[in-house]
Amino acid sequence: MTNCLQVRGDLLDQPVEAIVNAWNRNVFPWWLLLPQGVSGALKRRAGLEPFRELARMGPIPLGEAVVTSAGRLPFKAIIHVAGINLLWRSSEFSVRQSVRSALRLAVEHRFASLALPLIGAGSGGGGADQVEGWMLDELGQIPFEGEVRVVRFSIAASRV
Repeated sequence: MTNCLQVRGDLLDQPVEAIVNAWNRNVFPWWLLLPQGVSGALKRRAGLEPFRELARMGPIPLGEAVVTSAGRLPFKAIIHVAGINLLWRSSEFSVRQSVRSALRLAVEHRFASLALPLIGAGSGGGGADQVEGWMLDELGQIPFEGEVRVVRFSIAASRV
């Protein structure tokens, strides 16, 4: 069972080794997209290098994940999950599979801590409470030695 914390705030301000970016399937060039939510914040604060690395990796199967550098951010890496389908929608399958894929990469790369946004709750159209429930349920089934933070974005909490 994973040591999981639910927090409110900004994903990019979490004291963890790696963060998760809820991305698309990577079939459209990143420079054609107008990143929103986590991806938009990453582009502003991390710079373009993680997105350039991501582009070189090609299409990502739904629910799978890849690792890039963290650009100008203080993390060891960013794990990008393909949490939305080609119609820009998330599903229970894509959310749960994205959580499993992100934790698998965290284990492979020996990250001691990881922060995840609510995958598919923003641009993917999923309800925040429902997505969070799927994520917490999935995390409860996955053994992970480190700490996992599920971050629900809150402007007020991120300014405290």
